[in-house]
Amino acid sequence: MSLRITCPNCGTRPVHEFNYGEVPSPPADLTAADDIDFDRAFMRNNTQGIQTEAWFHVYGCRRWTYLRRDTETDVVVEVLDAP
Repeated sequence: MSLRITCPNCGTRPVHEFNYGEVPSPPADLTAADDIDFDRAFMRNNTQGIQTEAWFHVYGCRRWTYLRRDTETDVVVEVLDAP
């Protein structure tokens, strides 16, 4: 079965309706603005286990949905409120 994401506005929808984006957290030792921006844009944690992600509902309400997903089992653990 394919991953299904619960959109707060549209209900449970197939993953194919969304675009994915990991919520980045740059290392604390980065101080230069360009380094922080580069890290946010290109570096991915690729966490094994539970990580926080942002999904944009392209073929629905066109809003962001934030959730915590277990990358090992591909199960949505928690849907979060928008930051």
